[in-house]
Amino acid sequence: MTTGAPRGVFLILSICNFVIGMGAFALIGMVEPLAEGLGVPVTAAASLLTVYAVGFAISSPVLVALTGRMGRRRVLALGMAVFGVTTLAAAAAPDLAVLYPLRVLAAMGAGLVTPVTLAIAAALAPPEGRGRALSAVFFGLTVSQVLGVPAGGWLAYTFGWRVVFVLVAVLVAPCIWLVWTRVPAGLRFAPVSLRDLGRTLLDGVAMATVGFTVVFIGAIYALYTYLSPLLSQTMGFGRDGVALALLVFGLGAPLGNLVGGWMADRLGAERSLTGVCLVQVAVLPLFALLPLPVAGLFGLIFVWSLVGWAFSPSQQLRLVQLDPARAPVLMSLHAASIYVGIAAGSAAGGVVVALAGLSMTGPAAGALALAALGVLLWSHRAAALRRAG
Repeated sequence: MTTGAPRGVFLILSICNFVIGMGAFALIGMVEPLAEGLGVPVTAAASLLTVYAVGFAISSPVLVALTGRMGRRRVLALGMAVFGVTTLAAAAAPDLAVLYPLRVLAAMGAGLVTPVTLAIAAALAPPEGRGRALSAVFFGLTVSQVLGVPAGGWLAYTFGWRVVFVLVAVLVAPCIWLVWTRVPAGLRFAPVSLRDLGRTLLDGVAMATVGFTVVFIGAIYALYTYLSPLLSQTMGFGRDGVALALLVFGLGAPLGNLVGGWMADRLGAERSLTGVCLVQVAVLPLFALLPLPVAGLFGLIFVWSLVGWAFSPSQQLRLVQLDPARAPVLMSLHAASIYVGIAAGSAAGGVVVALAGLSMTGPAAGALALAALGVLLWSHRAAALRRAG
């Protein structure tokens, strides 16, 4: 295994995650323009995010295992190339029937990128700085919330949703060049095999630990997926208002990620995550009170985002500490579980919208955050009992 991080590698990995994040999450800001452009209901357009998430979750662990003996540079370049080509093709898709498989293929490309970047960060960073290293690489994914989602929404409302996919595809090209020219060709780690994946999937403690990610992210996306139409309905927001609200949410994401890295190294993973869950339980139901004064709304959105995205470095550190030898497969499952949570949360939000209306997505998300706290406490206890035994 290579020791020490080559200069600039973490930044490059973070940039790749930014583009991946923009391509994945920009849909949130352009649900309404895409639905209008294709003549489908908003819930049908939002289901593209669910399809992408399911495709990522199913394919990522398997693809990471199948490419375990390949050099990391090749895997990253391959993943970015698949993501870019299929995203460009999506810009020309005539209907949802074509968009669905293209989004699955894009998710497969992304599934080769994000978990590999996290595994590289975990392996190259010293133990005392692992939380900050994971935060640095994941930073790009959270910055995509700042720029990608609101920019994608504004562009979609102004020029049409197809322009957003074209922009993402264009951004992929320099990422491939950076990976191929700056990431060392000999960067290799202990290969992950399908046997390692199977063993981890049968490990109840490991899967419960990973499962926390699913429920916590599900709580966020039960509301976030439908935030644009919720603000349109309750606050009367149009293009600019929705884009500004998404920008405020986005500003909280990288700050939360940085704060989360500090918390992980200073307070420990479990304490940090317990605090994060408790704040989410308190904040999310407040969205049922809309309409609110605009300043109060933006403050609420910012706190929700800041605290929500602080979870990731602590959860990643928790997984590495659970079983350092299986860190690559655990990182892969963590990345996949983010998208499982997105899919589950988006689907749950859709059910809530259908049964109780948009205003109830906040309380439903708060209930999921409470469930995430339960999963966290149970899995932490199970892991402690295993270490003691």
